[in-house]
Amino acid sequence: MSKFLDSIKARAKQNKKTIILPESMDKRTFAAAEQVLKEGIANLIIIGTPEQIAENGKGYDISGATIINPFTYEKTEEYINLFVELRKSKGLTYEEAKKTALEDYMYYACLMVKAGDADGVVSGACHSTANTLRPSLQIIKTKPGVKLVSAFFLMVVPDCEYGANGTFIFADSGLEQNPDPEKLAAIAACSAESFRLLVQEEPIVAMLSHSTKGSAKHADVDKVVEATRLCKEANPTLKVDGELQVDAAIVPSVGQSKAPGSPVAGKANVLVFPDLDAGNSGYKLVQRLAKAEAYGPVTQGIAKPINDLSRGCSAEDIVGVVAITCVQAQ
Repeated sequence: MSKFLDSIKARAKQNKKTIILPESMDKRTFAAAEQVLKEGIANLIIIGTPEQIAENGKGYDISGATIINPFTYEKTEEYINLFVELRKSKGLTYEEAKKTALEDYMYYACLMVKAGDADGVVSGACHSTANTLRPSLQIIKTKPGVKLVSAFFLMVVPDCEYGANGTFIFADSGLEQNPDPEKLAAIAACSAESFRLLVQEEPIVAMLSHSTKGSAKHADVDKVVEATRLCKEANPTLKVDGELQVDAAIVPSVGQSKAPGSPVAGKANVLVFPDLDAGNSGYKLVQRLAKAEAYGPVTQGIAKPINDLSRGCSAEDIVGVVAITCVQAQ
């Protein structure tokens, strides 16, 4: 396990937060919960009926977790009323709210966070990204001043002299399909903030393209140039530059020859991809070919930390994302 994850776990333990795991229908949830509790990373709430807990938690020691059965919990009524209140402008009835909260534990988990009874949620081992994020956007909503919710992967590349000792953020690599210049600029600013929070180093942001500083002409390049301009305008103290090809962004000699005088070229540690196809492919290539650790997709821009797991995740991955969620919640 990387030094990065060790440091995140140590920070999580210093100021323990309460994280909800709503997927009691998956054995990986319980394997991860046992480890989180053993290491003292977070306080955990697992949502499920006694039958679900007994069936999937068999053989795991989760005695330190709080188990909540939504069908009998004394605050369920309060959560349903809160849900109705939040969505009444959309015509949500009490009956619909009750059915949704009891059938989809992700909604229930988000209501608990909204009510102040927990600090964050980690879900997605057996649910799609949309099923994880829809409830959080309806109930918890975006952070004040943030234009959109996006997702990044925190990449830790072994034996790598680039980035922050091989540590990078790749964004958006999980959510926003084809961001326009305004959205791309917002993703860049949010990702820089996430890098500063999680890696505790100065973010150096490259707006990626197949072109470096006008080497190619295309509407896709124009989009990145405009996004860079908007990001600089809104964040005058941020080190951000574009458009840059990946080698010009991270390799000092290439950066110097292709973009001389750029404050970012050759030094970037936050890579902002022009669209989801590039971002998703980029992180998977680095994960598989460079044997990098990939933590995510970590969401940014929601008022409270709600994180989506990839469906191929291991119990170890869940532990890592729980630790990251704790640090975001601090």
